[in-house]
Amino acid sequence: MNYEKIINDSETHVFKVVFPNTTNHHNTMFGGKVMEMMDEVAFITATRFARKSFVTVSCDRIDFKRPIPADTLVELIGRVRYVGNSSLKVTVEIFMEEMYANTRDKVVSGDFTLVAIGKDKKPVRIFE
Repeated sequence: MNYEKIINDSETHVFKVVFPNTTNHHNTMFGGKVMEMMDEVAFITATRFARKSFVTVSCDRIDFKRPIPADTLVELIGRVRYVGNSSLKVTVEIFMEEMYANTRDKVVSGDFTLVAIGKDKKPVRIFE
């Protein structure tokens, strides 16, 4: 099966503002909050791709290239990179933009593996 159109159609873009309540004592976003947002975008991307129920089973690697300060905008982009029988891999990238300047930098990226599950909470095939 050629998944390219489904992959393109399921690419997910989410924008967030980095408010002070999501930052640490360095005035940068908590790493755990970043990972939570990435996991959510991976889940949304997988769900949009297959229209199945998914659970996250692993995150292979998350690279924090730069801290994300308060009062910035972030865009999270999720894209399916691999499709197996019951699992798929989603790469999530985060781009940071200054609110009042025309800047955009990739600051975080990571890979998440999710498994499709049925009502019995057991793995199911993504596509029949």
